[in-house]
Amino acid sequence: MKFVLLFTLLTIILISAPSIYGEELKINIIYTGALEGELEPCGCSPQSDFGGLARFSGFLNDHSDSLLPYILIDAGNFLAAESPQGRLKADAMIKSFAILKYDAVALLPDEDAVADDFVNPLLKKQSVPTVSFGPYAKETAVIKKDLLDINVSVDPEDCPDGKLNILLTNHPVSAASGIPGWDVIISSSGETMEEPLQVDNTLILSGYPKGEKFGVLTLKVNQTGEVLSSRHEWVPLGNEIDEDKRVRKILDDYDVKVARFYKESLKPLPGTTYLGVSGCVECHQPFIESWEKTRHAHAYESLEEVGKESDPECIICHVIGFGEKGGFFSMEATPELANVQCEACHGLNREHIEDFSKMRPISESVCLKCHTRANSPEFEYQKYVDKIKHE
Repeated sequence: MKFVLLFTLLTIILISAPSIYGEELKINIIYTGALEGELEPCGCSPQSDFGGLARFSGFLNDHSDSLLPYILIDAGNFLAAESPQGRLKADAMIKSFAILKYDAVALLPDEDAVADDFVNPLLKKQSVPTVSFGPYAKETAVIKKDLLDINVSVDPEDCPDGKLNILLTNHPVSAASGIPGWDVIISSSGETMEEPLQVDNTLILSGYPKGEKFGVLTLKVNQTGEVLSSRHEWVPLGNEIDEDKRVRKILDDYDVKVARFYKESLKPLPGTTYLGVSGCVECHQPFIESWEKTRHAHAYESLEEVGKESDPECIICHVIGFGEKGGFFSMEATPELANVQCEACHGLNREHIEDFSKMRPISESVCLKCHTRANSPEFEYQKYVDKIKHE
């Protein structure tokens, strides 16, 4: 009887833990990196309308069953530049991370400027698992997924045996390729890679800039973390994806806070630097009539249509002189300086009136201040100049 019972127990153990005896385990590593404060696409162009935390969360909600088992990782550089608006972005970003249920988020040395006194308390409050060299988090986290131990670290030296080891770094791919011993290295340098780079037994990845896409690295491993095979896929976050309403509320609250900051904290800078289009019309009536037919003449309206007329990061490219002495401040204070007017391209009107030779020629560098790759990915200088050419 005892022999039968012992045999039965042994059989159950063997059946319930087959991976000990060599069965492959599958894990999906879903990753982001180099978000740089991008909460959602700006909407300036359909060609750049990819990304956004509400879409990302919505996608994971709708496809979680097909993605399981997975871990969700951010490789760092998720903060915007330090500024009052940058801090509002950090707050919204971290609250969204909590809803997305990230398994590990890297806080890297480049982000330490605001981390200690502001970001770290937010991460702790929202219970977002963090790996960092700073005093508020450990360098390494061990994530248990089914029978697999996954070591996620920012420390290149912490690569133990018997685990699947993932290093998060802001080093460029060229430098990351020289770090030995890791199964996976994910960079947040902002480089784009169509496919992972394999160096010896290490797979090197890079988070897609601004979160326009997220990566899915599918690994088959054994229980000791040895990688047996891999497959990689980029998933673009287009506007056909249903947003997570919980994250959308966070982003809408962010817009409200930015508008309040704009109204309460920013003040118009005194001066009479810009004259506006009314100062040009007396001598250049035909050119003004031509300008009125362009999208430049209605640039501020496009902000109002999407509710971004109180966002300083958007306003600056839809008016003249925002943030400068005598420049646009608001439709209530300086309506005559709304839209992309003559002085945005040709220089200050007052200088031209005093000396007719002082008119800045249009150059590609002037256009590129606003027609960036992110905002205007199809920008071609001559093609765009032809659209606004005076007749």
